[in-house]
Amino acid sequence: MTEQQQQARTRRKPRSLAQELVTVLTERIRSGQLKRGDKLPTESQIMAEEGVSRTVVREAISRLQAAGQVETRHGIGTFVLDTPSGAGFRIDPATIVTLREVLAVLELRIALEIESAGLAAQRRSDEQLAGMRAALDELNEGAAHASDAVSADFQFHLCIAQASGNHYFADILHHLGTSIIPRTRLNSARLAHDDQAHYMSRLMHEHEAIYEAIARGDSEGAKMAMRMHLSNSRERLRQAHAEAEAQEG
Repeated sequence: MTEQQQQARTRRKPRSLAQELVTVLTERIRSGQLKRGDKLPTESQIMAEEGVSRTVVREAISRLQAAGQVETRHGIGTFVLDTPSGAGFRIDPATIVTLREVLAVLELRIALEIESAGLAAQRRSDEQLAGMRAALDELNEGAAHASDAVSADFQFHLCIAQASGNHYFADILHHLGTSIIPRTRLNSARLAHDDQAHYMSRLMHEHEAIYEAIARGDSEGAKMAMRMHLSNSRERLRQAHAEAEAQEG
């Protein structure tokens, strides 16, 4: 890469550079240059090869992880998981950015996770229930730290999907990754005209209601609690969406 090209790329926004890098790495996987099980070049190597910053590399790797194409093993490196399919149904987590898209994903989650919660109440093991409890405890403890809270929130929902006894529920959540949690892309508390502490308190109560219903084996109660939780999230974001569109109009 020439110095002039590198300067031109430096002026580009990190987000667009990250997407370009995702495209480059995805094509290497698709073409077979990088095969399943292969280790990706190091961050430093990618930075040197593509002329981008460490921030851009990490954002691109994060998107590939969310898409289920790679996994990072701490202290070892990042490895290729799968070859992207050129056809068929696919949701790219990297595109779930706007409020409209987050709302659309919430509608998908409502359809899937209500049934998942009902099945989990019928089928969960004590070990799976303990996993849900651990995720909730971590979520409540990490409420002040957005990144920790998002990870624990996702883990809680994933535990429920796994406890459903139907691996397809968990597969879909794995595919979407933590991008399904709205506050990874949007400041949900601000959009809901709420302070963060009160917002997290409401989420805590909603999550606890789901957990308690699953713990007592109440399938209908678990479905109702999950519906309320996701519907509340959708309504808060829907109102924010309507307000944003009104301001633009």
